[in-house]
Amino acid sequence: MAFVMVLSYSRRLFLRFFLDARMDAFLTGHALAFEAFGGVPRVVLYDNLKSAVLERRGEAIRFNPTLLAFAGHHRFEPRPVAVARGNEKGRVERAIRYIRDNFFAARAFADINDLNAQAITWCEGPAADRPCPGEALSVREAFALEAPRLARLPDNPFPLATPIAVAIGKTPYARFDRNDYSVPHTHVRRQLTLVADPKEIRIHDGAVMIACHPRSYDAGAQIEAPAHIQALRDHKRRAGRASATDRLVHAVPASAELLMRAAQHGHALQTIVAGLGRLLQRYGARELEAAIVEVLKLEGPAPHPNSVLLALEKRRERRRQPPLVPTHLPKHVLDKDQPVRPARLASYDKLKDQSDDDE
Repeated sequence: MAFVMVLSYSRRLFLRFFLDARMDAFLTGHALAFEAFGGVPRVVLYDNLKSAVLERRGEAIRFNPTLLAFAGHHRFEPRPVAVARGNEKGRVERAIRYIRDNFFAARAFADINDLNAQAITWCEGPAADRPCPGEALSVREAFALEAPRLARLPDNPFPLATPIAVAIGKTPYARFDRNDYSVPHTHVRRQLTLVADPKEIRIHDGAVMIACHPRSYDAGAQIEAPAHIQALRDHKRRAGRASATDRLVHAVPASAELLMRAAQHGHALQTIVAGLGRLLQRYGARELEAAIVEVLKLEGPAPHPNSVLLALEKRRERRRQPPLVPTHLPKHVLDKDQPVRPARLASYDKLKDQSDDDE
């Protein structure tokens, strides 16, 4: 999308390209044009586009409130041209035709930044040196006469990006313009504020900025901050460990004492929780509680799930129940564990009898 502004007297051109025609790009084009001109025109003429005129009934005009706020900040009068009056906007129409024929046609560029850099050079060079219509001057010379009549730029910039309320669902992403931008996982299911400009996306929780991303003009893209993803992974890992421990202690209260002793001896708690969890599924909460109590009564190092497993199997053995732990031995071990066939000793007896005869 090309934003074009032309000064009525000198025909000084401003040209800038954007990847969309949203309000933030529209106002950014104004601000950059005023900066390039070194001042603000006192009246700005508009076609009846929605960014300027929301509704019109004859002479009754309802302006876009964002444009009105921008105009009030820069102290210019926004004035729409009459409907179906092409002669009232002839300067900008001819400027656009001039840009198409003399700048854009057959021009090569790498990306939008390269295109805008070429546009700036062209506006300040060939476009400024062309003859000014109706005057025996160049556009550059006519602009030198017009520039002192422009109003002064405001001291403080106008906030060009419009804040947008975004609802974060159960996943930590904010949806904007068909793309998803990551937010910290602590802000899911919250109402946040998103501020977009042509280069970046900023997401705020109240007055605090919680995320900043380069703006994407793709569709269906996920733009993620590595810190957000890592924090979410760490949170899930901690939550997984905590939930498994909580479930174990709730079902088997004696496991809390076992874990405390294991921690005092520097054992890996995650491994112990996982092992006790498997025993809980296999033997049940009542049996596991009783086995852990038996193991805790024994003196010695911190108990291990293997000790608890041994106690569980001994309890089953005392009740004359078959073991629950299946034996899975590797094939090479099973091959060695074969019944031993007794050797025939008759040949040894013959050897012994021969040795007796020789003597």
